[in-house]
Amino acid sequence: MITLEEIRDSPMHEKLRMMATLWKAITSQEAELSAPVWHQDLLGKREQLIKEGKATCIDWEIAKQ
Repeated sequence: MITLEEIRDSPMHEKLRMMATLWKAITSQEAELSAPVWHQDLLGKREQLIKEGKATCIDWEIAKQ
């Protein structure tokens, strides 16, 4: 297994290649992934607030600004 020190010592292009490879490996097993319970709970609470009119959504482009 590669160590953190080896990663730190790698050139940026190599770090990016490793990251892309790792991301591809993770997303190829997407069916095995699930959000943690705390995240599902938070999303449920926010969805309920929106349904009750106590919260609103904004456009993603505005949110990114």
